[in-house]
Amino acid sequence: MKTAELFEQKTVFSLEVFPPKPDADESVIYQTLEQLSDIKPDFISVTYGAGGGKNGCKTIQIASDIQDKYGVESVAHMPCIDLTKAQAKEILDDMQRHGIENILALRGDRTSDTEPTGDFRHASDLITFIKDNYDFNILAACYPEVHPESCSAVDELKWLKYKVDCGADHLITQLFLDNDHFYDFHEKARIAGIDVPIEAGIMPVTNKRQIERMVKLCGVELPKKFVRVLEKYEHNATALRDAGIAYAIDQITDLIADGVDGIHLYTMNNPYIAHRIYDAVQNLISVRV
Repeated sequence: MKTAELFEQKTVFSLEVFPPKPDADESVIYQTLEQLSDIKPDFISVTYGAGGGKNGCKTIQIASDIQDKYGVESVAHMPCIDLTKAQAKEILDDMQRHGIENILALRGDRTSDTEPTGDFRHASDLITFIKDNYDFNILAACYPEVHPESCSAVDELKWLKYKVDCGADHLITQLFLDNDHFYDFHEKARIAGIDVPIEAGIMPVTNKRQIERMVKLCGVELPKKFVRVLEKYEHNATALRDAGIAYAIDQITDLIADGVDGIHLYTMNNPYIAHRIYDAVQNLISVRV
């Protein structure tokens, strides 16, 4: 099923997982999926294989198994920054053979100071290529607090509208810790003519190192309320985990009350945290009137 169709019926609740590293025990991801499937999410997305290169095939296999073994719709991530069109076609053909219908089309992170050697400079280039050659449902990323490489919020919205015009059917936001950023972004996106579903990406922050990394990578603002939580519990791992879960639940509750299209939970492959959050909000995720 194409994910864009899910939003017609309910507030969507989805999860993200990542594949094991090349030298890791692959059984662990399936133990994780076994526990996450109990939540019965609307879909589970799988990030591109850790370590890059051929390890991306794990993404395709795991996304296929999510559908076949656990009966849950899946989304396969596909970064394109270092791909040629021939390589992209090979990956897309493999996804098609595995019965995958949904792709999260991404530019991907730059891995060095050198210019990428692939045929795709932007996610929009990949989206156009997919739409011209295949019938996949395409998801794309968006940034409530503006992508670190964007010139301004206006420029960010212009390029996001272009991604949608190229064929993105469904958007998922980068994580944010202040819902006001999402509400402001969402309003401006609708004014700009971006009319596809926009899912709010929520990452429960459970350790200080994790959030410091995300701030550096994504430029996420830390609200005063969150900073107080971090400072109070940073030396107590269990307390910080529980406080991070509570913070995420509060965010999600507020978003659902405001009518958000969906919640995409970055699980960090932690079923315990995902279950704690889902159990607290499942009664709020209702069929649309």
